Amino acid sequence: MPNYDDSLFSPPAPVAMITLRNPESGASLADIPMLIDSGADVTLLPRSFVEQIGIIPRADASYELVAFDGSVSISQVVQADLIFLHKIFKGQYLLLDQGSGILGRDILNHVSLLLDGPQLQWEERRHSD
Repeated sequence: MPNYDDSLFSPPAPVAMITLRNPESGASLADIPMLIDSGADVTLLPRSFVEQIGIIPRADASYELVAFDGSVSISQVVQADLIFLHKIFKGQYLLLDQGSGILGRDILNHVSLLLDGPQLQWEERRHSD
């Protein structure tokens, strides 16, 4: 069970490490910190990591984001492969100018997680078929 992160977040928060892959070149980068945020509609990737593997934002698309505090910003879009819990998620993701990203419901709705707040740990819940 990964521990909640208390170095990036206060109070500690559930953070997953993902691998990001450029779908065109195959270049990848592991251990990218992503806040597990069931309140976020979409996943946002840290721009610095996206740039490191040569993914270029789409020139023809951007999205307006509204934060929980009501602030509005514009985010660029990238096509990427995100690897989380041994699953590959191929799709469009938004960019964020922070050191950690956000795993939103577009990814979280495909996995089962247990967030154990009292123990400050999280884990994947595997279901028997």
